[in-house]
Amino acid sequence: MSKTIIITGVAGFLGSHLAAALLQTPGTSVIGLDNLSTGKLENIQALLQLPSFRFIPYDVANPDVLHICGTAPIHEIYHLASPASPKFYQAAPFDTISVNIDGTKNMLELARRTGAKLLYTSTSEAYGDPEVHPQDEAYRGNVNTWGPRACYDEAKRMGEVLCYLYFSAYHVPVKVARIFNTYSAGLRNDDGRVISNFVTQALAGQDLTVYGDGTQTRSFCYVTDTVRGLMLMMEKEEANGEMINIGNPIEYRILDVAHLVKQLAASGSRITYHPLPQDDPKVRRPVIEKAKRLLGWEPKVTLEQGLQHTISSYRAKSITS
Repeated sequence: MSKTIIITGVAGFLGSHLAAALLQTPGTSVIGLDNLSTGKLENIQALLQLPSFRFIPYDVANPDVLHICGTAPIHEIYHLASPASPKFYQAAPFDTISVNIDGTKNMLELARRTGAKLLYTSTSEAYGDPEVHPQDEAYRGNVNTWGPRACYDEAKRMGEVLCYLYFSAYHVPVKVARIFNTYSAGLRNDDGRVISNFVTQALAGQDLTVYGDGTQTRSFCYVTDTVRGLMLMMEKEEANGEMINIGNPIEYRILDVAHLVKQLAASGSRITYHPLPQDDPKVRRPVIEKAKRLLGWEPKVTLEQGLQHTISSYRAKSITS
């Protein structure tokens, strides 16, 4: 059976991996949308050679997006478009708000008109700097609306509200994935997030920059595990109308991650300490019982395995560039 899938943010880190995975299924066609504000064409260079992939450079916050995808039936919509790194969303706060509110409403409306299923990628940032640990989907979060991260945190939360309304009012089959830190070799080395920072710095022999004292924690999920979780969410009818954490429940101190990267990269870099950014969460770890129960999903790749892949790929890129 043939299937047409829309992916917004297709030239981004996660969108490009998702598109490649989906296109491995015979009969699947993907229409990829991206305004290339943070996505990169090189991420989808191989996909552009495939007849089953069509790329449209477009901003999904523009309401005209409802008319540019052609007349072909649309079966599934993965709405991933948004800056995800603090470095990028703080540089473009109004665009971040727009893509998660206007863009989400546009995609929901497209799903309502076409009968497509829609998956919205929200974020663990919806929990803010959590006062409940670990975080399950029932926790309502501790988000500061008056700070540099609010443009992303609150825009994602508003996107979730729109998903709830389209599900409850129009019965659109909507699923919301709250994604925790995802990484792999495909993450931009100028992304500004902790894994890309540490690996890039370690390979260059630069100081590894730890913010605060390094005791703050994160949970890191390798991209293949995250993509598998998203595809299962789209597939399972039990996920309709649900918010589900997609992340690795194993928690690491940032300082320990820095030491592990140094070890795996055989790097002589020093670790240096810098002021903790405003509203940076102190802890972050998902409860994934819902994902296990509804999707039969849990991560398979360990942090050490994922870091080994990431370091090897970054090293190869630095040699060829």
